[in-house]
Amino acid sequence: MKRFLALATLLVLSATGCTASQEKSSSATPASEPFTSRVLTTGLADPWEITWGPDGFLWVTEKTGKRVTRINPSDGSKSTVVSIADVYSTESQDGLLGMAFRPDFLKGNNDVYLAYTYDADPGPAVDRRTKIVRYIYDPAAHTLSRPVDLITGLSASTDHNSGRLVVGPDQKLYYSIGDQGNNQFERFCNPTRAQDLPTAADVSNRNWATYVGKILRLNLDGSIPADNPVIKGVRSHIYSYGHRNPQGLVFGPGGRLFSAEHGPKADDEINLIHAGKNYGWPYVSGFKDDESYVYGNWSASTTPCASLHYDNFAIPPSVPQQRETAWSDPDYVEPLKTLYTVPNGYNFHDPACGDQSYICWPSIAPSSMDYVPADQGVFDGWRNSLLVTSLKNGALYCLRLTQDGGSVQGDITQFFKTTNRYRDLALSPDHRTVYISTDSTGLSGPKFGPPTEKLDNPGAILEFTYVGPR
Repeated sequence: MKRFLALATLLVLSATGCTASQEKSSSATPASEPFTSRVLTTGLADPWEITWGPDGFLWVTEKTGKRVTRINPSDGSKSTVVSIADVYSTESQDGLLGMAFRPDFLKGNNDVYLAYTYDADPGPAVDRRTKIVRYIYDPAAHTLSRPVDLITGLSASTDHNSGRLVVGPDQKLYYSIGDQGNNQFERFCNPTRAQDLPTAADVSNRNWATYVGKILRLNLDGSIPADNPVIKGVRSHIYSYGHRNPQGLVFGPGGRLFSAEHGPKADDEINLIHAGKNYGWPYVSGFKDDESYVYGNWSASTTPCASLHYDNFAIPPSVPQQRETAWSDPDYVEPLKTLYTVPNGYNFHDPACGDQSYICWPSIAPSSMDYVPADQGVFDGWRNSLLVTSLKNGALYCLRLTQDGGSVQGDITQFFKTTNRYRDLALSPDHRTVYISTDSTGLSGPKFGPPTEKLDNPGAILEFTYVGPR
């Protein structure tokens, strides 16, 4: 397969629709608008967060590289802003993750916020945890220094750490923590705790074990905001709960907070986040419709779980099962959209994907999210839209919002299909250019044929610039 797009060539977008079609969420349709494209830079070690900085440079966290890199968007030249030896990283989902600036960055404030996993055990064992740290930027030296821990001891895992970090219009930090990948694969005997909530004693003792499967809201010093929701009688850092793996987090119109969340086989979710609300996981995946999902709680098996063999398709009789409609909670909120809901009886075994069947499942593995305001942007098709990147499909998805921003409308459109794993995106201030970071390794579904580990542009930043009419 030819490597992806020579510098500054004209790209006429073409995309295949998703394989699943259903009532609650239509399949992605091809888009055909002109963009130029180039590979801005390569050689990055799993670029994770990419953000357009107020200094006119792109800032990137490198998950396994354990550094923050500053990239010139004109020529792709790179410089290291900080290297963090404290980062504990494997080739799994741990490492240097989220990064956020305040709106007044370089306008009287030089704070940069970073989230990463670390080893809390001083001995030979590994106690993987997550912390959020504030650094100070030196604009003359272009370096970060003087780290201050804001919160430490958050749960971390090799899977489903989520790790998206944003500063809201209310000047609060919002951070997503996944369910740690529990109840599946090698962690199938670990219970999913996305519904568990802390006690007052937990909060007093800084026991954050129940913070998994949550979106947190913190003051800029790491403390608990006085106006955080009181959930089941306790105020903590928890803003919402019942999440699986929310890797996309962005503020949209009217200060609304949206998340993009991985589903198990189908039912990736686009959620509008409300304070104190419950988003259903693990009892509900996607809509509460009993379609192609049953909660099998492997950790509660009547036969010792350790003696079982995990199977993604068949749940043994000893494992308790519960249908979605058997669960209820007055605080439950359904997603705005799913990618994608499929009916019962859907065949998740696609012979074209062989042992990597998950690549062919009707989901996109949404890895990040950004928002184009209604009154900005030169490309009309993106105004008042959420843009979502896909790990599995190497594509960008556009979801149009209603005028009030409270729901998704119309078809989902797909852009920039390549054989890559798209990790994050950033927009130029004029919203004409999209920058997308790609994973260094992993499995991707190509344009045609079976999935492959031969990525077009591993560890790169791709640039797409709109050249059509205003």
